[in-house]
Amino acid sequence: MSTHTVDNPYTGEVGATVNVSDAGAIDKTLDRARTAAKALKRLSVEERVALSDRALTKFEARAEEIAQDITRQMGKPLGQARGEVKGMAGRWRHMQSIAKESLADIAVPKDGFDRRIRKEPLGVVLDLPAWNYPLLTAVNAIVPAVLAGNAVVVKHSPRTPLCAEHFARAFAEASAPEGTVQAIFVDYETTERIVSDPRIDSVLFTGSVLGGHRIQAAAKDRFTHVGLELGGNDPAYVAADCDLGNTVDNVVDGAIYNAGQSCCAVERVYVHRSVYEPFLAKAEALVRAYVMGDPDDDKTSLGPIAQPWHPKELTAFVEDATQKGGKLVVGGKATSVDGKGRFFEATLLRDVPQTALLLQKESFGPILAVSPVDSDEEALAKMNDSRLGLTASVWTSDRERAERFARDLEFGTVYMNRCDALDPALPWVGVKDSGRGVTLSALGFDALTRPKAIHFRLSF
Repeated sequence: MSTHTVDNPYTGEVGATVNVSDAGAIDKTLDRARTAAKALKRLSVEERVALSDRALTKFEARAEEIAQDITRQMGKPLGQARGEVKGMAGRWRHMQSIAKESLADIAVPKDGFDRRIRKEPLGVVLDLPAWNYPLLTAVNAIVPAVLAGNAVVVKHSPRTPLCAEHFARAFAEASAPEGTVQAIFVDYETTERIVSDPRIDSVLFTGSVLGGHRIQAAAKDRFTHVGLELGGNDPAYVAADCDLGNTVDNVVDGAIYNAGQSCCAVERVYVHRSVYEPFLAKAEALVRAYVMGDPDDDKTSLGPIAQPWHPKELTAFVEDATQKGGKLVVGGKATSVDGKGRFFEATLLRDVPQTALLLQKESFGPILAVSPVDSDEEALAKMNDSRLGLTASVWTSDRERAERFARDLEFGTVYMNRCDALDPALPWVGVKDSGRGVTLSALGFDALTRPKAIHFRLSF
């Protein structure tokens, strides 16, 4: 049996090793999932919630082990990895809390008839999460899928394969029907073949736009459900009337947290000219304060870059911006710390033109690109000038301004005085090249079920 090895982005040593599933193992996995799906469908929602809650208890019992696995595989500072475990548990519990109401039959009253819309599970869901938040991107699909009565096969990113195994183990230890949640590891080509397998009823993919196109192409010959949560190039508008201190704190954190490796990270900031220089002065001090180092060290606030090829790509983004007229204020270079790690400095650029790649494409790094604007109208036009549409934030004390932006911004989520955050009570969606479909909230269950019309005449 062949194996797949992941390097530790800080030490360069082996961070994880997993077995690659062969054709026989894949067949057995999919067959078990089909059987499990039938068993889960027969359970009541209350029984599924109880099962899910037992699995969460098992998962949380290994919280520290799981956090350390995340740090070894993708370099997230350990404190942030612990925070991800905690945040994942919060999402898990929220979806449990709304499952009964969200999955209940919808009555359509009519004298002499029993008419209902029933929400039935799809069957087997293939979940393809991303490495940057390996628990959060996975739980968005796994838990609501099981609560809705589906079995789940998880093929995690090559960067964080151990995370899929933690979910599978938790459900197995919770005495779920065999095959309820299973972990496999295969290469990209095999993943695409599994997408096209008739035993798969739904696919949820989190990753790049290119990856989304490949998954969609793999499903082209089947009428399977395909949900795509893809990239972002998320803008913020800092209006003249904002609370500047709190705005800068939040925007900088929204850009640099997790080394900027977040689909909803703030990547481009349009600041009203009247507060442009004060914003930059405050932002520079915060960006300079980030500490690179050992992710296990509590003092480290900026971990290494997960993927080995990415520091070079980030360097190219910065060079493109400066060549087109942007000015580098802080950072901008790939580096190491005491000879260890593939780091990229926390970076601030000013006067970045709209034509720069940083303002058009997802950089996925600790880079904050800032540009001045003279009006709300200019800010709105520039925010919408992107093929990506995941989140956007408006920083203002005027709720009416925020409402106007929310109406006209072409994004799945619009924030006022918040950014880089996900509330499981609200749907997580992307528009344009940021994806298709929905996870979380009551609407997330709709993407994991199919409606069945119950139409009974009670008497002639």
